[in-house]
Amino acid sequence: MRVLRAFLASLAMSGTVFAAPFAYVPNEGSGTVSVIDTAADRVTRTLTLGGKPRGIAITPDGKHLFVSDQTANGLAVIDVASSTEPARIKLGDSPEGIYLSRDGRLLAAAIEENNQVLIVDASSLTVVKRVTMKGKNPEHAVWSPDGRWIYVSAEEADSVDIVDVARGEVVKSVTVGERPRGIGFLPDGSRAYVGVEHANAVAVIDVAAQTLVTTIKAGLRANGIAVHPDGKHVYVSAGGDGTVQVIDTASNTITVTIPVGKRPWNMALTPDGSKLYVACGRSNAISVIDTAANRAIAEIAVGALPWGVVIR
Repeated sequence: MRVLRAFLASLAMSGTVFAAPFAYVPNEGSGTVSVIDTAADRVTRTLTLGGKPRGIAITPDGKHLFVSDQTANGLAVIDVASSTEPARIKLGDSPEGIYLSRDGRLLAAAIEENNQVLIVDASSLTVVKRVTMKGKNPEHAVWSPDGRWIYVSAEEADSVDIVDVARGEVVKSVTVGERPRGIGFLPDGSRAYVGVEHANAVAVIDVAAQTLVTTIKAGLRANGIAVHPDGKHVYVSAGGDGTVQVIDTASNTITVTIPVGKRPWNMALTPDGSKLYVACGRSNAISVIDTAANRAIAEIAVGALPWGVVIR
């Protein structure tokens, strides 16, 4: 308990630690997190968690990682500087995607087997709301830029559940197609893009109207979504094709297809949008895409079955 209290105090008082961007990769097959220096594109450290790490988030100051452990049904907190785990809490049965609100105050965790999304106070590590989903097996629970909504995709569903954060309940479900997966918002919060795996497509949702705008044909088993900071391009991974497609958001059309590793999954961009890091689960590697040239420039070996990437 003293360790937990010390961690909470350090989280409340923390300041900026790292100026250079680092990428953190949870490897669910090896129970580790790989730390990548994005300037050199090489692994500099490997953090051992055990279990089956999946979802990952990082505090705005870059000091602490949150990692969901599917085997332990919990949330691990990692001190980045010391590579230690000062705290761990129980979440529920089979936690998956976890996401921090933009201000870093709240964390949303998708709990597959309980069909819930938990909203957790990131400082006190207490669950403040438990929201029951309409879709079954929620995987991703992504905050809108203004923090008003959480969009939730579920593996056994054809819709995205929209959670009103203030009310703590699902207020609408938008039909997008079978097996929605990754979700990303434009920086201005006007639209959300959703990978729809069994439809091999990306669904586009008007956030204000909470309606489907259009569906864009994508690669085989469309999955992860990443949105460029300038809002002009959205990236979608195609797990069955081993590619990443680039969507022009002005026309909502795919303009480029980029070959990457095997079973590309979840992804993240550097803060300046210059590089995209793609978790390729069957390659046990991260593919790095130069977003200006629209081509893969590196493949970085990591642990077994990388699930995703977070960059700070």
